[in-house]
Amino acid sequence: MRKLSAGDIIEARCTKCREVLNHRIVAMVEEKVVRVECNTCKGTHNYYPPPSVKSPRKVVMKAPAVPRVPKKDPAEAEREEWQSIQLTIENETAFAYDMNGRYRVKHLIQHPVFGIGIVKSVIVPNKMQVLFKDGTKLLRCQKV
Repeated sequence: MRKLSAGDIIEARCTKCREVLNHRIVAMVEEKVVRVECNTCKGTHNYYPPPSVKSPRKVVMKAPAVPRVPKKDPAEAEREEWQSIQLTIENETAFAYDMNGRYRVKHLIQHPVFGIGIVKSVIVPNKMQVLFKDGTKLLRCQKV
């Protein structure tokens, strides 16, 4: 391969034409091309080599998709949980629900609208999740 020198023609990306075109070498530093002049638009600019040709990607075969198992309906899960807990509930030990009352997890409460429920979690500030026959409800309470 012949050594490049000032005045030779090479391909470069033109900053005005925005294409890879023939350019004349204007300036070099040692063996490196630094400035070129476009033969089409006569614009002089730094040398930008043409983009390299990318090799084609290898095709990776994916494993066959596993069919999705539908998630259990949350309401159905709550009903099943209520059914299992209902057998162990003693209605006489339930506290009457009071918005200003203090409750702990697994306390039984008697709500005037929702009926008997069990405290699932106490959430700060002043909230608790209670599982009733109709599902989980968020109720107000005092901090423990």
